[in-house]
Amino acid sequence: PYVIFQDISLDEMAIHYPIKEEELLRISGVGTGKAKKFGEMFLALIAKYVDENKIERADDLLVRTSSKKSSDKVSIIQQIDRKMNLDDIAARTSLNREAVLCEIEQIVAAGTKLNITHLIEESMDEDCVEELFEFFSESEDEGIEAALIEFEDSYSENELRLMRVKFLSDVAN
Repeated sequence: PYVIFQDISLDEMAIHYPIKEEELLRISGVGTGKAKKFGEMFLALIAKYVDENKIERADDLLVRTSSKKSSDKVSIIQQIDRKMNLDDIAARTSLNREAVLCEIEQIVAAGTKLNITHLIEESMDEDCVEELFEFFSESEDEGIEAALIEFEDSYSENELRLMRVKFLSDVAN
């Protein structure tokens, strides 16, 4: 289930009870792709629940994106599309490598599909990619903690995070 919407998205849905697509799009981790693909089903269930339980909803939701963060995200997406590596992206955005990776995770969690195969291929061969993709497919944990334990001597945390991003981008978005 976390492959469709991550915990933060589900938590926000349980607080705000979106019943229209534009309200769903204001939920963290819900982008246009996810809203189109899964929105109707989720919105129908939420609307039914709200109606049956006579829940009063807040009419206005806050959008919490600063323009600087938004421009960083756009820049990162463009640079990934140009097949740039993490260090080059970091240098061009004035962010460190860790911050770029966090932004990439947030971009994919919001429903944007990214092709980061070139980043994966910098440090892993096809067998490693298949092994990790299978692990994330079978995992019931949305984080990488289980992967860190399972593969502590085989892959770095950043490699696992990138593979998790690739998995979510390929499967969920």
